[in-house]
Amino acid sequence: MTPRIDIPETAKVGEIIEIKTLIRHSMLSEPGSSEAGTDAQDLTPLKWFVAKFNNEEIFRTELTASLSANPYISFFFKVPGPGDFLFLWAEESGRAWTRKHKLATQ
Repeated sequence: MTPRIDIPETAKVGEIIEIKTLIRHSMLSEPGSSEAGTDAQDLTPLKWFVAKFNNEEIFRTELTASLSANPYISFFFKVPGPGDFLFLWAEESGRAWTRKHKLATQ
């Protein structure tokens, strides 16, 4: 799984920035499996995406089976000051992926 984040390195206090995320996710529990011949029990779709800023939750969404295997998520955030972002993607199985990003203010 390869999470990608598009977010500025710096922003002004009070500025509204757009945060874009994308994760490549095969939705299969076994590496190297192909979808042909795989039954529904082998699918492990992403269930949650959570974003935090300075340990405070700022965005959460539940991902459903009707979404892409590689979900693109975009949201806006009003910058209160410098800090650290934490982004979390989690499967129904409990596996999770995280990315961190430091935001400086001008």
